[in-house]
Amino acid sequence: MIELDNIAYSYGGGELLSDITLSLQPGSFYFLTGPSGAGKTTFMKLCYGALTPTAGSARLFGQDVRKMTRVDQANTRRRIGVVHQDCQFLDHLPLNENVALPLTVSGKDNLEQVSNLKELLAWVGLKNRALALPPELSGGERQRAALARAVIMSPDVVLADEPTGNVDWEMSQRLLQLLIELNKMGKTVLIATHDMNLIRTAKSKVQARVLRIANRRVQLAGADL
Repeated sequence: MIELDNIAYSYGGGELLSDITLSLQPGSFYFLTGPSGAGKTTFMKLCYGALTPTAGSARLFGQDVRKMTRVDQANTRRRIGVVHQDCQFLDHLPLNENVALPLTVSGKDNLEQVSNLKELLAWVGLKNRALALPPELSGGERQRAALARAVIMSPDVVLADEPTGNVDWEMSQRLLQLLIELNKMGKTVLIATHDMNLIRTAKSKVQARVLRIANRRVQLAGADL
């Protein structure tokens, strides 16, 4: 699904990541850890094609990112849902329309999809907040809305960059459970986090592997959790 072969990424004249070889398989669950500034967000961007490696090759669903046309890129992005660390919404649109934006952009906002949207908002516990504007949402509600928007196109892969970084422990647990449920549906999940307690809590609920960024490289940290 996502195959990185000896990739590197340089930024501002210095190499941020180097010699990374990794393959994310269907239905797998990963955590990505590392200190602030180590390159977790950059690594995530390489995984969904927002950045092109400066060395080596990255393949998404069998396609080399360097050879993708704009149509290829758009089709690939629909198969990878991304929950950004700092989720951005259009403040003048209600929550349900913000979540549905990927459908609107792709021209799939038909009646069936509208019904799916209602189910999705109920799944993330935001059914009663559908008409709320983004400034009215709490941090936890914004993160759950971001997750809903990331999966509304039913992607094969979900990448979450510090999804619990701005919420309390109870909400962290709730978000983790939603991501575990997605994995049990067959989705590949990769969560970037510095919260080791979150990873430890996950070990009784899901088989996961921990990837650690250290010295510009991504290393597998131990056995299944």
